[in-house]
Amino acid sequence: MLRDTRGIKSVRIREITRAIILITGLVIPSVAAAGGLTELPREERKTYELLDPKLPTGESVFRTFKAQRAPPWKIGYASTYADNSWRASILDEFTNKIVPAFKKAGLVSEFIVTQSNLEDAVQIRQMRQMVDDGVDAIIICCSNLTALNPTIEYVYSKGVPVFSYSGYVTSPFAVNATENNMQGGFEAAKWLAEEIEGSGNVLLVSGISGFASSDSFDVGAKKALEYYPEIKIVGHVDGKWTDKVAQAEVQKFLAANPGRIDGIIVQSGAENGVINAVRQSGRDMIPIVLGGEASAACYWRRNPDFVSKSFHFWPPRSEAGFVWDVMMRTLEGQGPKIQTILRPAIPSTIEDVMADLPADCDPNSEDWIEPKNTAWWSASAAAKYFDNPADPLSWKPAD
Repeated sequence: MLRDTRGIKSVRIREITRAIILITGLVIPSVAAAGGLTELPREERKTYELLDPKLPTGESVFRTFKAQRAPPWKIGYASTYADNSWRASILDEFTNKIVPAFKKAGLVSEFIVTQSNLEDAVQIRQMRQMVDDGVDAIIICCSNLTALNPTIEYVYSKGVPVFSYSGYVTSPFAVNATENNMQGGFEAAKWLAEEIEGSGNVLLVSGISGFASSDSFDVGAKKALEYYPEIKIVGHVDGKWTDKVAQAEVQKFLAANPGRIDGIIVQSGAENGVINAVRQSGRDMIPIVLGGEASAACYWRRNPDFVSKSFHFWPPRSEAGFVWDVMMRTLEGQGPKIQTILRPAIPSTIEDVMADLPADCDPNSEDWIEPKNTAWWSASAAAKYFDNPADPLSWKPAD
């Protein structure tokens, strides 16, 4: 007689979940120095509970910063990569929504954009040129943890602050405004583990190995799977946060590895490519982590039993508004308390998707599903991270 183990698996998963909550939900990192993380309210410190140990959480050097010039300010955006829908949404949000609003308010004069195509040396030259061109602040994205640190210190010596989003740098002379990628990876893998009932073979699709956001996410995912000994990571490819790249890499993997795959952990910006790769392989569809791509959400809308939920790990337009808000508050002298301001992953349901997408949604859309209203970064949240909080758009310099 075959034994039905589904009930046993469900009990085991509940036990594991309770253990994870006990281990990860009650430990707040200790910080030896005063300032920084220790000053945040306890509720905000929860976002820092599962933390990449390299991520800086000390007091910000920009706490008493005053901009060298009065507004309007010239802003530089030293981007590293442009070839995916996430980056396109970020740039569109900056250039067509945020910058025009701040220009109208008399706070921004110019927005300079460069692309380094993943070359650290090129990004370094571009940042130095921005300083020579008289920018008042520089935004960077998804950069190497340490490669830019000497340049960031040079930029700081010229009175120009650097703001890193969606990933972080370890330099004390920058402000990181980013999601907690380790926590995001942990939540993604924990969800998938429960979705496949605690056992099976999993494929891991990273962003770009070596980049802070990608590596932190993977570390968190692997940490979660340590609680599920019957789950094995049987493959690992880089999807470069890009659907066409992820689709090609996953297709190659599936063709070369005909064995069973029970689920796929993929970093957002590539999940629709992974869905297409599985469909085109002729295999049955399996649970895949979703992170906000409208194209992947469209597949889910048409197949509501596909997965039980999705996440907002790094919603692009919300991320653009987040780092811009932190930058403007710092330029205005509002005083960031901590080197790294973190946001948590936010779950999303099929009901959210149905509200956001029509029944005839575009399966090839390059748009993204964003958190509702100010769920990612509200004014009330910002007030807890700054000494002198004020609405950055309506702020006026003192006479």
